[in-house]
This record gives sequence, C-alpha cells and structure tokens, in this order.
Amino acid sequence: MDILISMAFIFSLLIFSVINKIFIGYPLFIALFIFSLLSIKRGYYIKDVIKMIFDGGKKSFIVLQVFSLIGILTSLWIAAGTIPTIVYYGIKFMNPNFFIIYTFLIVSFVSLLLGTSFGTASTIGVAIIVMAKAGNINLAIVTGAIMSGAYFGDRCSPMSSSAILIANLTETDLYTNIKNMLKTGVLPLIISSIFYFILSFDNPIVFTQENIGGSMKEAFSIGLVPLIPAAIIFVASLFKVNVKKSMTISIISAVFISIFLQNHTLLEVINFSIFGFKLENSVKIGNILNRGGIVSMIKAGVVVFISCSLAGIFNRTAMLEKFHGISLKSKNRFELFSCTIITSILTGIFGCSQTISTVLTEQFLKDAYKKLGYGKDKLALDLENTSIVIAPLIPWNIAAFVPTETLKVNFYSYIPYAFYLYLVPLSSFLVFKFQNYKLKVKENTL
Repeated sequence: MDILISMAFIFSLLIFSVINKIFIGYPLFIALFIFSLLSIKRGYYIKDVIKMIFDGGKKSFIVLQVFSLIGILTSLWIAAGTIPTIVYYGIKFMNPNFFIIYTFLIVSFVSLLLGTSFGTASTIGVAIIVMAKAGNINLAIVTGAIMSGAYFGDRCSPMSSSAILIANLTETDLYTNIKNMLKTGVLPLIISSIFYFILSFDNPIVFTQENIGGSMKEAFSIGLVPLIPAAIIFVASLFKVNVKKSMTISIISAVFISIFLQNHTLLEVINFSIFGFKLENSVKIGNILNRGGIVSMIKAGVVVFISCSLAGIFNRTAMLEKFHGISLKSKNRFELFSCTIITSILTGIFGCSQTISTVLTEQFLKDAYKKLGYGKDKLALDLENTSIVIAPLIPWNIAAFVPTETLKVNFYSYIPYAFYLYLVPLSSFLVFKFQNYKLKVKENTL
C-alpha cells in the first residue's frame, strides 16, 4: 500500500510540475528520495541504497555522451550554416500551405534512415522548428508532427536501438519484427498523414521570404558546402555506421566549415560547442537560431541520471514485482494487450525512460504471453506498439523531454497533435477488441 500511495503522490507532483512549468528534475529527485526511504523500510541498508542509485545512474553515462554530441552538433550545424541553408532553401521551395504534412513525412523519412528520435530532433527537427518560429505557425502542431515522425523511425528502423533492444529482450529476429511493425504501422501512418494534411490548410506557414531568407543569406554563406555535415549523417546511415561515430564525423566537418567558410575563430567554435551558438548582430534571426551546446543538455542529463537511478532501485528491490501477477489473469489477446498498454503507461510514468519502460514491461508480461501460448514475436510486436510510442507522450519521460529540450519548445503542448503515437496502440487495441467480439459471437452462436 505504501508503494501505491507514494506513486500517487509522485504522479501528482509530476503533473503539478508540468502544469506550472517547473523543472521536472525536482519532482523526480523527490521520487528518488521517497523510493530510497521505502527501500530502507524494507530492510536495505543506506549504503546498499546508495549503491543501487549509483549503479543505476552509471548506466546513464553512455546516454550522456550522446546528449553532449547532440548539443555540440546542434550549435555547430548552425555555426557552419547547415541549418540556415536548409531553412533558406526550405523557405524558397516549400509550399507554405503544406508545411505540417511536409514536416511529418520528411521527419519520418529521416528518422527511418537514422533510427534515432534524438538524432532526428537535433538535425532536421531543429531546422524545421527554426522555420516554424520564423513563420508564425502553431508550434504545438509542428512539434507534434516532428515527434510523430521522429518515433516512426525510432520504432521500426533497422538502425533503431529500441528495435534492437526488443529483439534482444524477446529473443526474436529483428527483421521479422520490423516486417510486423510495418504491417501494424501502415494504417496509423496513413491516418496521421490525413490529419496533418488537413491541419496544413488551417495552419499555413506565413513568412516573408525576403526578410527571413535574406537575413539568413546576410549572416551565413549559403550553398552546397554547408550541407556537407548533413550529407555525412545521411550517407553514414545508409552504410549503417554507428550514430555516435557519424555524429562525431559530422561535427568535425562542421568545425572546418565554421572556420574556413563562415569565418568563425576556433575559440568561437569551442565556445559555441559548450555554451551554444550566439548570433549577436541580428535580432531578427538571432532569437530563433541561438541554441545548442553542451550546457543546453544539462537539464536532460539530470533527468536521465535520476531516471536511471530510480531504475536501479526498482531492479534491485523488485518493488514493482506485484504488477507481474496482474497480467497472468488475462484470458485472451485483447485483455493481454490492454494489460500491456496499462503496464507501459505506468512504467513510462515512473521509469521516466523508454528503455526502462520497455525492459520492465517485458519482464512483467513475458510469463502471461507464454501462459496463453502467444509466441515471442507477438510480445515483441506488442512492446513496439505500446512502450516505444507511449513513452514520448509522457512529458517528463526522457523520450519526450530530450527532443523538446533540443527543439527549445514547450515540453507538453505538442501531445494532442502527436497523432501517430496515439494511433499505433489505438489501432491494435481496436483490432484485438474486434477479434475478441467476433470470437464471443461465434461462441454464442455455437
């Protein structure tokens, strides 16, 4: 009972923080303190709890390296003129009446190539949000389209770490899983595209090409050379190069272009990498381009570290193990999938990480799937259709918090417009509901 009361209290704190725009790290730190006390109450020594925290927290270090690369990449893509060039040509050639649907489709394609939502948000996502801020358009809708597209690839790309994780957890074939994901993802993709197409007409992007485009051209050298860092990322993805390696190579190329083409000094480039890009001589575009740097990822890093520390406590103390028995009461695929959705939501809320949510959900559900005779491929597919896409709908979850921090947008206003993230679990839920209904009708007829 004390666990349920604590979870309810922490959930209330998290919601309060979101509504009042309080840094989500504060309630997460309180959560870590509360679960530490609960661990001590259950007989663990203080030194054991501290060890759990740091053992869990250490697992965040690899992620923190990626965050540093994202911060550097974002600032140097601007300094090198990569993002300004994309924005300049985007303004010049993109039909303003189709901006939102373009956003969804372009980001989906890029995320399918890169296989990472974070990498997608920090590259093409930043370029699009810069255009959106310059074009007087509803940022919540644009961010929703970016998040939907980013997690389209994060879910079903062969390069996706989450797809690889689930294949390893469930001991299934990655490409068989991708084939199943594409089958269940087609309808949500089509319906999402229709929604974004409709919203495009009601929300055209409005900017004066001469003002924004001209300002970009005045402040940066625009052309093909600044696009080299972006080309490196895309070419590397085709050859399945590790994302960290491709980002590092892209950063190195951006350093040279920043110095030799955009006329920044080495000291300025180092400063941009740490503190973010700053354009001092143009108020018009400076307020939309000034971003990035390692410092910009500190809040995200804090959230990741605390989340991993919480996971360390959960794993060692098995506090959430009682949820395991609930799934065993499921009688059919519909009830089992419903239980998977609920478990994914709870683990996403309190695990604060897509990875932690996936691992915990798999642990809680695998015996129930086995009991009902469903193969590991069914468990893998249901995890992809729940944990992977539900996590980015939880504002304080790393899956949502990091991309929105990178884009410098409100970290929860996009949620009503992230259609693809809703439609993937909803479509599967309705299919299983219909199958269950047909089965009952058949049984009653007999």
